Amino acid sequence: MNTCFRPAQFTVLLFAMLLLLAGCGGDEPAPVSSAGQLPDFTGLVKQASPAVVNISAVPAEDEENESKSGPGSDNPLEGWLRRFFEDGQGQAPGDERSPMPMPRGPGGSPHPSLGSGFIISSDGYILTNRHVVTNSGQIVVKLNDRRQLLAEFVGQDSYSDLAVLKVDAEDLPTVRIGDPDKLPVGSWVVAIGSPFGFETSVTAGIVSAKQRSLASDQYVPFLQTDVAINPGNSGGPLFNLKGEVVGINSQIYSQTGGYQGVSFAIPIDIAMDVANQLRDNGSVTRGWLGVQIQDVDRELAESFKLKRPEGALVARVMPDSPAQAAGLQAGDVILSFNDHPVDSAAALPPLVGTVEPGRSATVTVLREGEREQIDVEIEKLPKDLLARGGAGEQPAEKTRQPYGLTLESLNTAQRRELELEQGGVRVTEVGEGAGAQAGLQPGDVVLAVGSKNVEDAAALRAALEAAKGPVALLVLREGNRLYLAMRPGSD
Repeated sequence: MNTCFRPAQFTVLLFAMLLLLAGCGGDEPAPVSSAGQLPDFTGLVKQASPAVVNISAVPAEDEENESKSGPGSDNPLEGWLRRFFEDGQGQAPGDERSPMPMPRGPGGSPHPSLGSGFIISSDGYILTNRHVVTNSGQIVVKLNDRRQLLAEFVGQDSYSDLAVLKVDAEDLPTVRIGDPDKLPVGSWVVAIGSPFGFETSVTAGIVSAKQRSLASDQYVPFLQTDVAINPGNSGGPLFNLKGEVVGINSQIYSQTGGYQGVSFAIPIDIAMDVANQLRDNGSVTRGWLGVQIQDVDRELAESFKLKRPEGALVARVMPDSPAQAAGLQAGDVILSFNDHPVDSAAALPPLVGTVEPGRSATVTVLREGEREQIDVEIEKLPKDLLARGGAGEQPAEKTRQPYGLTLESLNTAQRRELELEQGGVRVTEVGEGAGAQAGLQPGDVVLAVGSKNVEDAAALRAALEAAKGPVALLVLREGNRLYLAMRPGSD
């Protein structure tokens, strides 16, 4: 059967071809991938890479020796790189989750740090990781056009592992800043940096998770990716498909010191807040609420009548803190902070830290089964929270209790030593029973059941016997407070 090509069909085909041609031209970032296809990163790399820099930081004690190595190489690290790869040894192993380690030469001697960074202002301000330039004597920044400039150290922040540098140049290319909050898990991301000194290397992957909490970085809710990151990528930018920076590649999870499929980036909104403070003030000021918090697990959620585990459970309110002044209490579950949901304890410190001291914040808490909104005036995070001394112990009454526990009511001297105004029951022995199942340990001091203080061992026993389901015990353990869920009826 013969078919004819009608004018209407030709018009549709021509329009489709024009759309296709329009999408293939120019220096636009990579288009969003369609089903079954991978994105094209070439436009993104062409647009963004001029603002990415290589950083070499010579340790202060090695500066004189490095200056005697002589000219003749375009890359001041070329000799060291040659030795590194010829020897096939010398890289210091990283811990399981750590900043990318500084490579070391034969015998363990440190060599110039290999790192990355990116230009955030056309007059020469550069953002990178603090561990790239720590204890450095001379910092050399190599631009994408192969210029090498000495950098001035502007400031650093140990809490977020960020540092700001300044080079004497004008009209430099800069990155565009994106919004990590609009980056869904599963999104494509691209890293540009200098792994092992190989400049402007590009790797790609996806966002594996968000709001990752790492033990030593409580003020950073990390982006987790599967982008290949190695020593030398530290401080380099992580881009979305629009060519906007959404993070700073900072840490890897590794048992070898090299990439093993899990890497972490500092969200760019957190980083830019730090960078602006370092540039303007030379230091970073963070907000302070003054609470010790923990996650809510399934059994604690049940004891607090929550439908699911969520929020940050207040285990302690610091004395003379904004939280104490506002009336927050141990046993409160913080569900939101300034209208931002608090899904876990790790989500709260970054939210508090970004509030300017002196400003008010609204905290939504669950207290005795009811939701309340509390206004808190945030203060500056103290540099040091000093521990205070106390008096020695005196004998106290011991009471054998059910649930596998031997309990001891605290006396006045013991309370003074532990800085307790009232109550408190020490666990001296833990046998089989509900106490052991809850995780109680000898030496724990039970302060409250839920949000109600316990005055002595008898009061604790009465509260446990009256419980009709799981109860939350506020426990003081080695100076820290935490809640444990206990089921008294499980004996």
